[in-house]
Amino acid sequence: MQRLGLKAGAFIALLALAWAAPILGAAHSSVTVKEISNSLRNIDQPRRVIPNPARLKDVRGRGLLVNVWVNHAGPFAFALDTGSGMTLVGEDVASRAGLVSKSGRRIAIGGLSDTTTVSGQEAVLDKLALGDANNLMLSGQRVLVVSALPQGVDGILDPTEAFAPLGYVIDIPAGELRAYDGSRRLRLGDEPEGGTVVRWIREAGDNRPFVRLGDNRLALIDTGSNFALAVTGTVIGSGGANRRRVDAVRDLNGGSIEARTVEPTTVSVGALVLRRIPTEVLIGAHEDAPVILGRGALYPFRMTFDPVSKLIEIVPSLRN
Repeated sequence: MQRLGLKAGAFIALLALAWAAPILGAAHSSVTVKEISNSLRNIDQPRRVIPNPARLKDVRGRGLLVNVWVNHAGPFAFALDTGSGMTLVGEDVASRAGLVSKSGRRIAIGGLSDTTTVSGQEAVLDKLALGDANNLMLSGQRVLVVSALPQGVDGILDPTEAFAPLGYVIDIPAGELRAYDGSRRLRLGDEPEGGTVVRWIREAGDNRPFVRLGDNRLALIDTGSNFALAVTGTVIGSGGANRRRVDAVRDLNGGSIEARTVEPTTVSVGALVLRRIPTEVLIGAHEDAPVILGRGALYPFRMTFDPVSKLIEIVPSLRN
């Protein structure tokens, strides 16, 4: 059985009303403009069309949900999670969709805590559609079939995998998820009003979207987390000693940590300054757990993820 440890980017955290979804960090190859062009030429005609936008619904305690069809079965409620590293499918969905493992391989999933990992069965999707049963994505995507998911969530969608080799746009206020075809290629230095364009930093074998904060820390853009800013291990901010709240955080493998609310923090991402955003300190989390920049900080923005230029644009949504 293959095990994906935290250095490869694995954690799954569940909160009562906020959760950070799994980060599996499976190895992926980088994408180039030529590869995208070749991929689009080599697939069948119906799938040459750029997928239509899909609606997102922000549901308290479950996150940003999108309707998903798996092998024409559905709709299922999948949580959109840029921090997952791989799409997860619940066992009920796998059964209803006739999804079977083609590799026989099981992958162990680490957690935020040091608790023993659980595992899931790797499978390959024949059909995946978002928002509408006929809005098909590229076939042949790998998923992990797991037994435990947040209540009311049928699966977890990793958009980096789902839209590959294309990029994607997440507009949280507008409730929209759409493909990014690169017709307007992102460029460093082309700063949008009120926003920024920054490098999409990837660790070895990991395509999740990390960005560099102004204080040089790496932060994971994690739409699966209701946190604004979450850090591991040390209390930060002037009010750290007088924390206002302590929440229990549990992950899918049974581990438990504490999330301590401290004074709001101001951080910068490129030219964008996020002032006094709510901040949590994760006590008892694995030392390799990343800094999390979650929905609590990102909710006013439209984010464009360009895998070719390896850049991310963060700009206020027109719906604000």
